[in-house]
Amino acid sequence: MSGPAPAAIRAPAGIRERLRIAPEVASALADGRPVVALESTLISHGFSWPENLEVARASEAAVRESGAVPASVAIHGGRLLVGLEDDELRALATAERGSVLKAARPSLAPALAAGGWAATTVSATMIAAHAAGITVFATGGIGGVHRAAQDAPGTVSLDISSDLDELARTPMVVVCAGPKAILDVPNTLEVLETRGVPVIAIGQPELPGFYARSAGIAAPHTVPDEDAAAELVATHLALGLGAGVLVCVPVPADVALPEAVARDAVALATREAEAAGVHGPDLTPWLLARIAAITDGASVRANTALIVNDARVAGRLASALAGARDPASNSVAAASGRR
Repeated sequence: MSGPAPAAIRAPAGIRERLRIAPEVASALADGRPVVALESTLISHGFSWPENLEVARASEAAVRESGAVPASVAIHGGRLLVGLEDDELRALATAERGSVLKAARPSLAPALAAGGWAATTVSATMIAAHAAGITVFATGGIGGVHRAAQDAPGTVSLDISSDLDELARTPMVVVCAGPKAILDVPNTLEVLETRGVPVIAIGQPELPGFYARSAGIAAPHTVPDEDAAAELVATHLALGLGAGVLVCVPVPADVALPEAVARDAVALATREAEAAGVHGPDLTPWLLARIAAITDGASVRANTALIVNDARVAGRLASALAGARDPASNSVAAASGRR
């Protein structure tokens, strides 16, 4: 495997020393070709075997179909792996349940020090990908502000994902289907606004609702299509404000849950989690599994489709942004140059 690509010299020395960038990814970065980072918690914690490997492979294929190079990110042997070979994807997918750590910014050092496999969440994936020089990252849904206890109306939970602070401090494009449906979405948007992170919906005025096409909330910003999204993203990144940008894509219509069905399933699962005393890092996987049971697997089908669709859209955005760095290459560059 190759060492860090030239762009990685911007990373702190401690991270740079632990980066292992796959040859295909390093070559693409060196040539200025589009690359899309993909997280790995969906492999180790999101889906069971063999669906986890199938979703990971389908996401990488969707990135390639869009003209970009996929770079799945994980941790193994004390290294940040940016770009996994197929045998590494399989090893992560078949690892014994409970043996793979989940790495976020607060747990990145423990995961590296442990020496075994660790899957990267949104925040850890952004750290590794940005250090490697990657600009675009695709995931299913971001973490955010969890819902307050249902017997405490009017309160705001202090259970807030490190994803939000990472978006505020790392200038990357994160493509997702919105905040996860289990979250307090209005307060998640408030935190992102306070942190200076633009939130953009493609093709509709409402924020996508993860399992559902709409979260029932107006999106802070909306653009009609992917070309307009690429232009807006290019403008944001060129300003050098330091924050990332969140691009939200609705789940494909043929597998989307009706908004009311998704809302009711989340509410029921949340009540059951409170009754069972589930909280902290265990809460999200517990809720997702319970929602899958409540919806008779429909939420899993929606989740699978939105992950692959997000990867496809991210590939297109990465291709447009790579072209925008060449002023003669496409309309995105020309439009950005007029601003």
